[in-house]
Amino acid sequence: MPLVTFEKWEGLGNDFVIVEASEQAWLDSATIRALCDRRRGVGGDGVLFVERGGASSSRMTVFNADGSRPEMCGNGLRCVAAYLAPAQSSSTLEILTDDGLKRCLVARSDDSANVVVEMGKAVIEAEQSFTFDGVSRSFLRVNTGNPHAVTFEPYDRATFERVGPLVEQAIPGGANVELVSASPQGFDVVVWERGVGFTLACGTGACAVAVAACHTERAAFGVPIKVTLPGGPLSITVERETLAIRMRGPARRVFRGVFSA
Repeated sequence: MPLVTFEKWEGLGNDFVIVEASEQAWLDSATIRALCDRRRGVGGDGVLFVERGGASSSRMTVFNADGSRPEMCGNGLRCVAAYLAPAQSSSTLEILTDDGLKRCLVARSDDSANVVVEMGKAVIEAEQSFTFDGVSRSFLRVNTGNPHAVTFEPYDRATFERVGPLVEQAIPGGANVELVSASPQGFDVVVWERGVGFTLACGTGACAVAVAACHTERAAFGVPIKVTLPGGPLSITVERETLAIRMRGPARRVFRGVFSA
């Protein structure tokens, strides 16, 4: 069996196995699921394949822990940018994703980095209501590279554990679901992530929350918004005219390793 080298990276606890694209042929969906298994594998919310671009753009391809392929991953993109950046440096990288080309500004120090990502323009799709236990609940659907359904209505955790997967499945193609509550510092968020379940963080989800907050006049355009996920905070800025998003947050290398594919 071939030996595949990898690095494990995390951004706010959203963790990934990063593998060079030259090794991708060895990793089918079943192997990806086994690799992400937290008891019998390396463990992770997904696998990120990286194709180095040399003087041109590098490329990131994302697979969720269940083997499915989402369009984008904001926390994963920060991890890939830090993985590609030279140590002890500040650099600008362009990384091609399934959601287009993303510009990343990386300040890296050894195994950790602070990364600013120009995430592109959000699309506000629709407000949609779902009925649970006879009660209608409202969600704002926002696309930030991945589809999201954001609600500011109150839920307890037990109810959201049922509501999250139901909303994901009710939207054609699936969607990530964000439960948001306002705090004095910004917004606190719990995420049900399509193809993964509850995660400590979701970069595109934090961006969707910031867009939804600005759209509903809960936050101001053009200034950094603190979005706090279970794994920690991200800083998100949304431009009024274009809905262009800038995300700032950390990435950290956990370890390197080798596994048998």
